[in-house]
Amino acid sequence: MKIAILSRDGTLYSCKRLREAAVRRGHTVEIIDPLSCYMNINPLSPSVHYKGRQLPHYDAVIPRIGSAITFYGTAVLRQFEMLGSYPLNESVAITRARDKLRSLQLLARQGIDLPVTGFAHSPDDTSDLIDMVGGAPLVVKLVEGTQGIGVVLAETRQAAESVIDAFRGLNAHILVQEYIKEARGRDIRCLVVGNKVVAAIERQAKPGDFRSNLHRGGQANQVMITDRERDIALKATATLGLDVAGVDILRAHRGPLVMEVNASPGLEGIEKTSGVDIATLMIEWIEHQAQPGYCLKTGG
Repeated sequence: MKIAILSRDGTLYSCKRLREAAVRRGHTVEIIDPLSCYMNINPLSPSVHYKGRQLPHYDAVIPRIGSAITFYGTAVLRQFEMLGSYPLNESVAITRARDKLRSLQLLARQGIDLPVTGFAHSPDDTSDLIDMVGGAPLVVKLVEGTQGIGVVLAETRQAAESVIDAFRGLNAHILVQEYIKEARGRDIRCLVVGNKVVAAIERQAKPGDFRSNLHRGGQANQVMITDRERDIALKATATLGLDVAGVDILRAHRGPLVMEVNASPGLEGIEKTSGVDIATLMIEWIEHQAQPGYCLKTGG
């Protein structure tokens, strides 16, 4: 097969691993910077151009689109979808997952357990918003934040009011969530490929922090997940329409809670910790799905 990887940086671990896995299985791979693409949106002869040339047809496209370029990156991916390429995560599904509010609303509608969450732009009653999620301590998140950036733990009511008011002054969209104290700065990252959880790790925040993101200095360890955690990870992935996802789960007293679903999960931490060759599993999934006559399952 001919496969394109949409990535701004082909030297990143995940991109290199996917390319290696695809080449090892006999596929031709090209890494394409989505921001260097431009499109002819034409009902008779749509096309994608790249650095002065028209790109050929690709059997499959692997989107490794960073959150900073979601709008343009998914537009490029949609164009490849129009041309009949199989996307490992459809553009509409990526857009769903990148919108924190929308994704939480979709998960809640399917009965998937989440931390109690409030959403506000300019709350007229900050005190009521705090009470909505059970009071302090609580977590305030920028809707547009990624990798733990724009996430603040407010340990007292006064601190919570100050943080919320500060974000309100910036005209920012914020999520206010209950703080799951018993998680103790830990979460579970489940990596889903297709209809299977292929690997799982426990991430522990560095001392003095509550954010377990590996980009923020968190540590990763192997972990055994329960059947319920596995089922929730699969249901969350299916709810957002993703083929590949990193599902972050908190272990609370009342059971597992989905914190976030990542549409472009990094492979380095979870591959090195779990020992699972996830890149090859992703390529194998493409081989099974990118059949002749492929068409999108959803519109968008």
